Order: sequence, then structure tokens, then C-alpha cells
Amino acid sequence: MSLDSPFARKLSTFVTLSGNDLTVLSDLHRRRRRFLSGRDMMSQGEANQAAYILASGWVCYYVLLRNGAKQIVEIQVPGDFLGLRSVLFRTSDQSITTITEVEASEVLARDLLDAFSSTPRLATAVLWAASRDQAMMAEHLVGMGRRDAAQRLAHFILELAARLILVGQGSKSRFACPLTQYQLADVLGISAVHVNRVLRELRVAGMMTFRDGHVTFEDFDRLVVYADFDIAYLDHGGPLLR
Repeated sequence: MSLDSPFARKLSTFVTLSGNDLTVLSDLHRRRRRFLSGRDMMSQGEANQAAYILASGWVCYYVLLRNGAKQIVEIQVPGDFLGLRSVLFRTSDQSITTITEVEASEVLARDLLDAFSSTPRLATAVLWAASRDQAMMAEHLVGMGRRDAAQRLAHFILELAARLILVGQGSKSRFACPLTQYQLADVLGISAVHVNRVLRELRVAGMMTFRDGHVTFEDFDRLVVYADFDIAYLDHGGPLLR
């Protein structure tokens, strides 16, 4: 496997991957699957489900309530490991559905255990990735409780930018974003009308524009200050394990 793959690039943030690590990673990618947009890859409540390494496309985690309502709780982008808990828990606690067409590698529980036995360094890197996801969820909770809608949206957009820059799919100028305003509203806990209003305010202020499936930053640094965005919680500072 090449270091240019999104998953390898992401894990390289924490650990310097050796030739053996890359060989084991390559083995995890042997079962490649494609999913159309709007399809569930994993269903809440089902047992013995596989996990996935997302190679291309965007997906979201959602929770299905008893009354049939859905709540998006997380957006995943290329390089992310999907459904790790589904291979550790007895049943999946969330569903995963595709936002765009997706290519992903199916990873069974035995694949993961074999990989971790072969290279504990890789296991540590995957644990780092899972810990980073937990840090993002904590930051989202802070946003819900302590940031107004405009700051919350700006912070989330900057977080997406940072995640995509890490895997070579974005920049401080722009990135492709397939999310609808309704999906943004759901994950941020505000109305779609409010999302539209906030996006207009940020555009008029000359900080960012979200149009035609792309986010464009007119003044990235000012948006960082406005959102009080501190990238430290994402831990993108470079390998800690060499």
C-alpha cells in the first residue's frame, strides 16, 4: 500500500509507518466494495457486522429512534475507519449511510485482530484514530452547548477542512463538500433555514462561501478566529511514534 492512500496518510500523522505496517494495511484492503449514494452500509441493532476503511466518498453515522426519526451524529470522509465499534460490540449502536457514491474496504473482526497481532504499532495508530474521533464528538457537544449557530457551523466547516487537508483532499482555499443544508442542519442541531441564514452572513462578511458543492475560504484566518477554532484537539502535529 502507498503512503498516499487516505487511510495511510491519516495514520502517518501518529506513527511513522514501516514497510511491514504498509503490507499489513494493504492486506486489510483486499475486500474492496462500492456503494451507491443513499445506501446503508451498516444497520443499527444488527450483529456480526463488518467495519470499513473509507477510500473515497462521504458517509454519515445516524441513530434511528423508536418513533422512526433519524439523527445524524457524525460525518466521515476518506481515510476514516467506519464502524470499529460494530466489530467490538455485540450489535451495532448506529447505522452508516452513504452521502455520495463510496468505495470502501470491508474489514472483518478476524482481519483486524490478525493485523493488530502482526503489528502492534498499527493497532496503536488505529487506537489514536478512534481517540481522535472521540475528541471530535466532545468538541461537537461543546459546540451544541456553548457556541451560537454561526460559530458552530464555522467551526464544523473548519474541522472538515482540517480533516480533508490531512488526507490530501482539501486546502485552506477550498474543498469539495457534498453535504446538503439539511444534512448540515441535522448534524449541527439547528434548522435548515438557520443554516441558510448563517451561510449568507458568513459570505457577506467575506469569510467563506458554500455553493455548488464546494466550500471556498475568502479569509481562512479570520474564520478561524471567529469560530475560536483550535486544531490541537485533532492532534495533527506529526508522528509521536517513530
